[in-house]
Amino acid sequence: MSELPPPPEPLPGEVFDSHCHLDIMVARRQASSGDPVALAAQAAAATVESILDEARAVGVTRLVTVGYDLPSSRWNAETAGDHRDVYAGVAIHPNEAHAATPEVLAEIEELARLPHVRAVGETGLDYFRDWASREDQHASFRAHIEIAKRTGRALVIHDRDAHDDVIAVLADQGAPDVVVFHSFSGDAELAKQCAEAGYYMSFSGPVTYKNAGYLREAAAVAPPELMLVETDAPYLPPTPHRGRPNAPYLIPLTLRCLAEVKGMDVAALAAAVSANGERAFGAW
Repeated sequence: MSELPPPPEPLPGEVFDSHCHLDIMVARRQASSGDPVALAAQAAAATVESILDEARAVGVTRLVTVGYDLPSSRWNAETAGDHRDVYAGVAIHPNEAHAATPEVLAEIEELARLPHVRAVGETGLDYFRDWASREDQHASFRAHIEIAKRTGRALVIHDRDAHDDVIAVLADQGAPDVVVFHSFSGDAELAKQCAEAGYYMSFSGPVTYKNAGYLREAAAVAPPELMLVETDAPYLPPTPHRGRPNAPYLIPLTLRCLAEVKGMDVAALAAAVSANGERAFGAW
């Protein structure tokens, strides 16, 4: 299981991975709960440089590495500062919302103001797990929304089994200028709501899964100008590599699936996604 999947056919144009976790991939942080896929990724002994080189070889030229607690946010911010093709997101994950104290949030805001940190996230709501109370999650989510607005950064949302409440909180609190639904997990109706609000939808490996027709239906109605693509590496590898470690170099498999769903040329969708990324996270 530690063996990484083979590289796919390179893309005809450049694109980037809008969401991954370099710190987990390079074993800077141990995989939570002994997650076997993350442990397998760590066993591969990758480095940031090797991850970037493998991604560039197939046309994935840049990426956003995303924090989920204070230590990971610090590490990802520092790593982005050391690599010109990497941006960072910083936040307290909703599963860790109990740790979102005023002092911690103040440091998250300080990190978010760094020039190479372009997102506040991942934040949001997770009703699948009960690691943090809903009260703590809502308070943390609202605080992160305000940090994104004060810093002018994109808000990267983790939404798991909480679609209605995420949309409601954004409407009630007032969304930042840029909102990205990471690893979009809703149906076509949610995609229409996001499109109407101008929110970006970032699609990941599950859109390729046989049992995820609802995700392909969502992608079909998502406007190309609001679409992003991501890995969430080392998690959520695309077909045919479920159960194995994910990495940015596997983006072409997801992008080609999306192009087929949209009836678009792969190069055209890659160009659209890259342009969207620059609008969402700023010029590289």
